[in-house]
Amino acid sequence: MRSRYAAFARGDVGYLLRTWHPATRPRRLRLDPAREWTGLEVHDRVGGGLFDTEGVVEFTAHHRDGVQHERSRFVREDGIWLYRD
Repeated sequence: MRSRYAAFARGDVGYLLRTWHPATRPRRLRLDPAREWTGLEVHDRVGGGLFDTEGVVEFTAHHRDGVQHERSRFVREDGIWLYRD
């Protein structure tokens, strides 16, 4: 989750798409270059440990114009964590 937040903050569309599960990945991703991300708070995590294949992260991502609060699911495939939804 933290690496994806950093990718949003840097505008790294390639990383975001590579770490997005193929079942839910959009064909294209356009980020607003004017959006300035200012911080990330992780509130809860379920699973996602060393031997897990699934995990859920609840977080709030802050930006200059507001916040984005989510509870996101991730799956591990071939040793790589992928954002599911």
